[in-house]
Amino acid sequence: MSRHRALALVLALLCALTGLTGVAATGSALAAAPSASGSRADFAPMQLGDRGWRVRVLQSRLHQLDLHSEVVTNTFDRETSDGVATVQRRRGWTADGVVDERTWRKIVSLTTPPTTEALHNVYTPGKPLLQRGDSGMRVRQVQARLKQVRWYDAPVTGRYTRATVEAVEGFQAKRRIPVTGAVDRRTMTRLKEMTREPTRAELFNVAPSGPALDPRCLTGRAMCVDKTSRSLRWVVDGAVLETVEVRFGSDELPTREGAFTVFRKSRDHVSSLYNTPMPFAMFFSGGQAVHYSPDFAANGYNGASHGCVNVRDRAVAAWLFDRVRLGDKVIVYRS
Repeated sequence: MSRHRALALVLALLCALTGLTGVAATGSALAAAPSASGSRADFAPMQLGDRGWRVRVLQSRLHQLDLHSEVVTNTFDRETSDGVATVQRRRGWTADGVVDERTWRKIVSLTTPPTTEALHNVYTPGKPLLQRGDSGMRVRQVQARLKQVRWYDAPVTGRYTRATVEAVEGFQAKRRIPVTGAVDRRTMTRLKEMTREPTRAELFNVAPSGPALDPRCLTGRAMCVDKTSRSLRWVVDGAVLETVEVRFGSDELPTREGAFTVFRKSRDHVSSLYNTPMPFAMFFSGGQAVHYSPDFAANGYNGASHGCVNVRDRAVAAWLFDRVRLGDKVIVYRS
């Protein structure tokens, strides 16, 4: 065997072993060895809709950058695309959410290889920050936030009792966090991502009167959408019949402010632009609508719509849909 042939066989064996080891351990071997020019000509981009193990690795690395939830899957979904686009946008690159070779190399350089536990959503409980028997303002904060996501329905007392333990356990189980009933760093971070800072009324069980209604909401039938309080109030002849928590579009895709009317309703609507469900959609301005959002229900304020008014509570969204008529007012404003 010639020297050159032997060397070629050794190099081929090394490349094969490196590729197999990298994929199994960290998913970092996403392409063949570099060419003479230093580029990977056969690098396969990752994009919306892709599935597989390396998508899981990508999501875990994005989590290290606070650009993806801790729970990883095999599916390149909208959350993954948004995280990739943020990496690109921060560097002045085309923010298309597609992982090309340059984007992948940058993400790898900013992160460490994910652990086996991280890649399989296996978590160990963290050190308790709050647990049964504790008391004080921090407990009040947790209870009030748990109320916002409807896991805690007892009075906010500031005492970490059995009712608080059960609420925390339910919240943890839903989010695949180790169920301990104690608040560790992971639980606290997730809870804060999904909620807003509690008001004094929420902390001390004072029924709030709420901000003043826009004058345009005081006559007729109106969905009165207040961006400041992040609320939607269904008002008929000046009487508030229902109040629901809502979120809005991002700075890039803001929810339009002004006076509108409902011109279309679609109970089981699916966005033709983003291919996402928009149940109980009530359109008021172009493609912007009031509708229930599964993403808002799951992730709270750790996200935004594409300009729509997202309703967190599905039952209330359905209730509104059945009562709102074509031609009813939609007033979007800041109090």
